Amino acid sequence: MAKATDLRAKTDDQLKDSLLELKKEQFNLRFQKASGQLENTARVTAIRREIAVIKTILGERARASAA
Repeated sequence: MAKATDLRAKTDDQLKDSLLELKKEQFNLRFQKASGQLENTARVTAIRREIAVIKTILGERARASAA
């Protein structure tokens, strides 16, 4: 999982690309879980948290630019 300080160094476009990749991985993990093929269950939680961190950073930037 990437640290928030590393993510803050990225541009908005890079963060959006990372977010898209994470959402695709989350989708694939959900399918693996439903079919009983998921081995690393901790990865689901890690993906959710990383998505949340990226969304938080993007939201902070949006509020800072609006103010």
